[in-house]
Amino acid sequence: MMKKSRIVIIGAGAVGSTTAYTLLLRNRADELVLIDADSDKAAGDALDMNHGLPFLGGGKVWAGTYADCRDADIIVVTAGAAQRKGETRVELLKRNAAILESIIDQIKAHTTNAILLLASNPVDIMSYLSWKKIGWPVERVIGSGTLLDSGRFRYLIGEKLKIDPRSVHAHIVGEHGDSELPLWSLANVAGTELKLSETEKEEIYTNTRDAAYQIIQAKGATYYAIALALDRICTAILRDEGAVLNVSTLLTDYHGISDVYLGVPCIVDRKGVREVLDLPISEQEKELLHRSANKLKELNRSIGL
Repeated sequence: MMKKSRIVIIGAGAVGSTTAYTLLLRNRADELVLIDADSDKAAGDALDMNHGLPFLGGGKVWAGTYADCRDADIIVVTAGAAQRKGETRVELLKRNAAILESIIDQIKAHTTNAILLLASNPVDIMSYLSWKKIGWPVERVIGSGTLLDSGRFRYLIGEKLKIDPRSVHAHIVGEHGDSELPLWSLANVAGTELKLSETEKEEIYTNTRDAAYQIIQAKGATYYAIALALDRICTAILRDEGAVLNVSTLLTDYHGISDVYLGVPCIVDRKGVREVLDLPISEQEKELLHRSANKLKELNRSIGL
């Protein structure tokens, strides 16, 4: 008998539960396991999804324990603490680092074979920490990176040009956060230059960068689009697609940048990150990418990495 595919999701908050539901609807894996410190929440989500199986067919969902990581193909980590009133970003970072280290210890105790997919923020730092802590090959420790940011970017360009965003080829790279940068030098539709003014470009980039703030202001959290982005990564892995996705991975002499996780276009297949694509970016874009890398390195050092 063929081994059943299994995805474990650690963290049953808004992002984790929405990701699980998205994976279920798209029938991505034979088994979905939810793990959360609040076991009742995980059990409730699993029960709610199981009640929908008569309308979907197939699949199995349950609230599990870290022992269920043993047979996992992919372990998606969405767990993390929310920022407290008056708390600095570094203080929050230290709390989330402690939470993640505890999670990694539990995963290590049960498996060495899965692919670890991080969505907990700040995702580039949490991915780097996870790789350092877990000791797995770097290609199997992946952050969601700037895949969502690039999706937002393509959507906004498509809206402006009245073109299906799936036909827009454009990348956001660097930090998944304020220092991310658009690669306008490579953005195109079917190889043609985008017909956008500098003002329009600045508006699109600003709305891309600040999208999460706008959504959080409006409804408290973002979770639909990131769930779809995580689904896309899981699909590329399980189907061995060799898809080009802007995930976060360890860079080694990437335009002179090393020893930091950043979001850049990578080839993703059943082994994880098969290859990092060396993009021919402009000198100005290189400078901005170095700034983004240096910012993250400083934050890494602030938590002892």
